[in-house]
Amino acid sequence: MLKHPMCSWQLPLHFFIFARGTLPNAKPCAHHVYFGARTSLLDENRDRSPCLCLEMANHERNRKILLELLKQPCNSRCADCNAPDPDWASYKLGVFVCLNCSGIHRSLSSRVKSIKLDYWEDELVEFMKSTGNASARALYEKAVPPYYYQPQHNDHAVLREQWIRAKYERAEFTGETKYPPLDYAKGFHEGFLWKKGKEKTQFLKRKFVLSEQEFTLTYYNKENESKGPKAVIPIKDMNATFQPEKIGHPHGLQITYQDTNHIRNLYIYHENAEEIVTWFNAIRAARYAYLKTAYPTGNDEDLIPMITSKYLKEGYMEKTGPLQKEPFKKRWFVLDSNNRKLFYFKGQMDAKELGVIFIGTNSNGYTVTECVPKHTRGNKWKCGILMGTPERQFVFMCEQERERREWLQALKEVLSRPMAPQDYGVEANIMSQQ
Repeated sequence: MLKHPMCSWQLPLHFFIFARGTLPNAKPCAHHVYFGARTSLLDENRDRSPCLCLEMANHERNRKILLELLKQPCNSRCADCNAPDPDWASYKLGVFVCLNCSGIHRSLSSRVKSIKLDYWEDELVEFMKSTGNASARALYEKAVPPYYYQPQHNDHAVLREQWIRAKYERAEFTGETKYPPLDYAKGFHEGFLWKKGKEKTQFLKRKFVLSEQEFTLTYYNKENESKGPKAVIPIKDMNATFQPEKIGHPHGLQITYQDTNHIRNLYIYHENAEEIVTWFNAIRAARYAYLKTAYPTGNDEDLIPMITSKYLKEGYMEKTGPLQKEPFKKRWFVLDSNNRKLFYFKGQMDAKELGVIFIGTNSNGYTVTECVPKHTRGNKWKCGILMGTPERQFVFMCEQERERREWLQALKEVLSRPMAPQDYGVEANIMSQQ
């Protein structure tokens, strides 16, 4: 802290350093020159200018008021993605947001400032006191459909951006009647998406049709529909999750569904961010309608987590055969914690899995531990995992110790969760196929 010889109070050093650039109309009087600065803060009009120390005191007071507002439970997390400890705010909307969301707000021409670094005028502080996150949510999130995905801070950028745009720019959730209805709320949605070929890496434009009434997603190989659909996918066992890194496009969406005894992956994207998020929420709306039909007594607290889910863990591991003497082969693993399934594929963009392992509980004979395999033919990685089921043991190898810790933690998380009644049927079905 610096104490000026003519002042009875102290100010943090950084106030003197950035004051000239952030305090409006602040021109210091002669005795408030910062002696270490390259450029003197004196000017010809200093005698007519307000004393810098008074501006600093006002800045510090307002900063403390804002920091106190952040301690309120409704303001202690980002208004848009729920990230803890937001340190930015939109003084146009009156919400406290995190650094990432502040950038999205700035792109919408919503005026944002740093709580700690920027200068806050008195009227702006009063506005923040009169609004805050709770008031903004009461207005902008008044009528969010139960199926609409509300992204968290660890979700992909396209979801967070479109959530913010839907709330503040398009005002989709204020409760006012929309005409025509929003695309994801119609119960029917169609359009063209870029889809990866089953065997080839090339993406081709295909027409998709989503019907909530029929609980199906249909797509056509050619633009001419007279030849009929390539596939009619039931909504019943469908999942959708954003996978931009895997697909190689910021709007990449992975759709997974049950196809006889295998799962089938579709990899799609759309050039327009709003359109791909509309597709995602339209699928969620159809899934929600199906679940309400399949579980008529179920409440939203139980059904909403079942609409779609992100995979708990994905990545490459090496795997050997049932005798644990076969050569190790590199495989792409996907842990679907909701359905207690560990899938493995030859590559991360494969349409069908090579195999699936059900993950029960410790009390039902399932275990997971670290291991050092006795036979390492073809093995290049050294961090082993031994997973036991009532039928057999599986040995996996991770490239790095960090990856092994992450896989062990994820697998143990599933093992520790009690099995639901429907899980026993899934277990029996998987066991019968092995």
